[in-house]
Amino acid sequence: MSAVLNSSSQKVQTPFARFLEEFFESRLATLGFFMLAAIILLALTAPLVAPQNPYDLAKLNLLDSRLPPGEGGYVLGTDGQGRDMLSAILYGMRVSLYVGVASGVIALTLGALTGVLAAYAGGRVEQFVMRVVDIQLGFPAILVALILLAVLGKGVDKIIIALVCVQWAYYARTARSAALVERSKEYIDAARGLGLSSVRIVLRHLLPNALPPLIVVGTVQVAHAIALEATLSFLGLGLPPTEPSLGLLIANGYEYLLSGKYWISFYPGLALLAMILAINLVGDQLRDVLNPRLARA
Repeated sequence: MSAVLNSSSQKVQTPFARFLEEFFESRLATLGFFMLAAIILLALTAPLVAPQNPYDLAKLNLLDSRLPPGEGGYVLGTDGQGRDMLSAILYGMRVSLYVGVASGVIALTLGALTGVLAAYAGGRVEQFVMRVVDIQLGFPAILVALILLAVLGKGVDKIIIALVCVQWAYYARTARSAALVERSKEYIDAARGLGLSSVRIVLRHLLPNALPPLIVVGTVQVAHAIALEATLSFLGLGLPPTEPSLGLLIANGYEYLLSGKYWISFYPGLALLAMILAINLVGDQLRDVLNPRLARA
């Protein structure tokens, strides 16, 4: 009787419910999901939950600079400008997530369309696009971003442009590989035989079937973009000092490490590590769920 009930429940289970069940089978993925959800919630509500606006100069007091954690009512202490570290981290996570997600979405859209169109067109168009992708991927990402920011200057919009230029090639290569598999299938030939336009075949058939691997690559690239933005800001080439950034917070505390004021760099670095770890845990499980062959391997 129980076997019949189990089999009937499996039959009515929706694909989304089955996806959620498989995703939360992993304890690490579950931990990463709730970590990421908590980080996103705190980042979005930073103006409401942060004890102060750390970038409002009227609310800063230099007499409170470099206070250790717990002193003066500051849970995580203060930095060299007297900013509450907890508030600065919350605002910094907000900017890091915005930069990572915005650059990832734009790069995914551009790279996916480029890769799918190259696979569908074939011939010289495909060869030209893939040579450009190979050249792009042949250079270190941070080197390309440094050159672009040296030309564009500092700012949130500038660093998003630089990260899009760095990331699009990863999505293009993945989309092209997935689209090549789909292009050789019979339903594409049938669509051509029915007289469907190339635009409709690309947008309605090839692109949707290329999305699963792109989603997996997207999660990894968002974490990579966040880490790259923090690195560039740490080097002084990313965001200006007036913008909240985990990389800038780490850089601000670097000069105080030898004097024992570890918290100015330690806590922003810990927040950055937690954010990247949570995204990678979710991305790893997405890869296993969307491609079961990799999970079995």
